[in-house]
Amino acid sequence: MAVLVLGTASAGYLYYQHLNNNIRSSARSGGESGVKKAAPNAEGDSPLNILLIGSDSRNSAENVKLGGSKDTAGDKPRADVQMLLHISADRKNSSLVSIPRDTILHIPECTDSETGQKYPATDSSPINESLQRGGPGCTLTTWEKLTGVYIDHWIMLDFAGVVAMADAIGGVEVCVKTGVWDKPTRLVRGGSGLKLPAGKNTVQGKQALQWLRTRHAFGNDQNRAKAQHMYMNSMLRTLKKQNLWSDAGRLMDLAETATNALQVSDEIRSVKKLYDLSMQLKSVPIDRITMTTMPTAEWSQDRNKLVPIEKSADTLWRLVREDVAFDKNGKEKKPSASSTPSGPPAAEPATLGVSVVNGTGVGQTAKDGRATEVADLLHGKGFAEADTSKDLDPSKDTAVRYPQEDGAQGKADAQSVAKALGLPTTAVKADPKAGGLTVVVGADWRDGTVYKAPKVEAGDLPEGADDINAADKSQCMDIYSVYRWDGKS
Repeated sequence: MAVLVLGTASAGYLYYQHLNNNIRSSARSGGESGVKKAAPNAEGDSPLNILLIGSDSRNSAENVKLGGSKDTAGDKPRADVQMLLHISADRKNSSLVSIPRDTILHIPECTDSETGQKYPATDSSPINESLQRGGPGCTLTTWEKLTGVYIDHWIMLDFAGVVAMADAIGGVEVCVKTGVWDKPTRLVRGGSGLKLPAGKNTVQGKQALQWLRTRHAFGNDQNRAKAQHMYMNSMLRTLKKQNLWSDAGRLMDLAETATNALQVSDEIRSVKKLYDLSMQLKSVPIDRITMTTMPTAEWSQDRNKLVPIEKSADTLWRLVREDVAFDKNGKEKKPSASSTPSGPPAAEPATLGVSVVNGTGVGQTAKDGRATEVADLLHGKGFAEADTSKDLDPSKDTAVRYPQEDGAQGKADAQSVAKALGLPTTAVKADPKAGGLTVVVGADWRDGTVYKAPKVEAGDLPEGADDINAADKSQCMDIYSVYRWDGKS
């Protein structure tokens, strides 16, 4: 977008600077999560993770008018919508995971980068309050602590921004199985005001916002997330069909709207960086984009709140951490019959110094003595120089890290250690911060002498993950009976 704007706008450089000045930003992270960026693959590419946040800010007259609740005008905004966009290292598939806003989970200690105010950790607040406890950086840190996924950037929109972007796109097609009117009832206050006849409808502006905010008519927060995914999938299909790149006037309108609507993390605060970011997703085919919601259940202390279904959620996040596609539409690579291992041989085990770190303390207390147990395993395999580290490095997954500057030899040595412990090759990571060959014993290997890697394959989403592929045009929302509309009254 930036390149084309520069080539078509008469103002040239001045207009480009004007767009840059529109963009607001703040710090990427609000605290320490301990999560490290994934190591590059064999081709030198890494996955890209972006946290998308929809703010319920009512701190402007326009947002109060659109948000429907004047009672909270002036309050710190909450993160009404939260989605993690994952783009694979090879840029051939993408996945998006939502967490319902009322999900109760651990929000870590955070510092607001704008005010310097510190907020203590909490285990009894819904995730949408993370935005109030240190800004979008705290929401990102909360996601990293939960998922073990390093998140590169965040992008945030408020109500007015959603309306402006929907208008700029020209409308998005959605579908309801029956007519819907999400209005206040005798028992339930509020409602988004969404009013649509049965079938397919094109929504834009305020009506698009109503669709994205509707909860009661769709039954619950999980279905609300599903409706949001349907909207985003339809929006992607719409943008793919539109010939934006040859329409200079419309392109400039979109650039103006987008830069005014978005707030981003500091490291992507420029039109060029946002353009480069959009190009990462542009190459992903529509049928390789899959959206789902983290499996949740009612919280025992309040049925209006949710909690993660831990086993299913862990499986989902492992797929993201290991860069495994959510769909089965990719063609499997068959190894060449003539291929032979490349690179130098590993050094003799007895000559390798290996540091073993206890990383089992994720979501619970680290298991005492676990580093010593694994170091003893290595001694039995001939790694006489294996020793334990007093450091604690909480990690979801067990990994063997080697200094990036050690190159092919470091990789070969790390693979030798991984093989001795029965770890998969994906556990071997190049780390620019590693001081030497290091085994981090993760929360996935708290006990035993044999590592049992959870099996994750493309398209094998856990039970409760209601996934939608972006190419699927047949999706249509069910309407809770109380909010069905006959199209007349």
